[in-house]
Amino acid sequence: MSTSLYDLTVPVLVRALRNLSAILKKGEAFAKETGMDPKDLIEARLFPDMGALASQIQRASDSAKGCVVRIGGVENLAMADTETTFDELQARIAATIAFLENTPREAMDGKEETQVVLKLPNGEFPFTATNFALGFVLPNVFFHVTTAYGILRHKGVPLGKLDYLGGL
Repeated sequence: MSTSLYDLTVPVLVRALRNLSAILKKGEAFAKETGMDPKDLIEARLFPDMGALASQIQRASDSAKGCVVRIGGVENLAMADTETTFDELQARIAATIAFLENTPREAMDGKEETQVVLKLPNGEFPFTATNFALGFVLPNVFFHVTTAYGILRHKGVPLGKLDYLGGL
């Protein structure tokens, strides 16, 4: 018995986003406890040419949504990338989770060999749906969640590996 494409994506993406939400809550609490301006965390980045914390959240959200949009043919939930507060970032994560959870299983399952073309400024990249999910979406979401974790940790937020992994 094989694992369904839905099971390989939607629950994994939802868990990653819930863990990201918990990490952000710790970041917000840290800012309040230390008297740090929350913008110092939200605008922080690991290196000048990398996206700030807010951008990491936005890209994780976009990648997760893009999975069910491109594979399942679900109409996208447009988001403007204008979040500048912890509350707005949390609202984006919550909306993304709700969007994923409302994706019908049948939109994903059975589409494993469906062609998906990822269009980026530097070209078009063809995938099967399975390869897109496993070779692009999941690594991309985890990259941005990890980078958000790294930004907060670098700024002093007391996070550990179990915060990243979430409840086991």
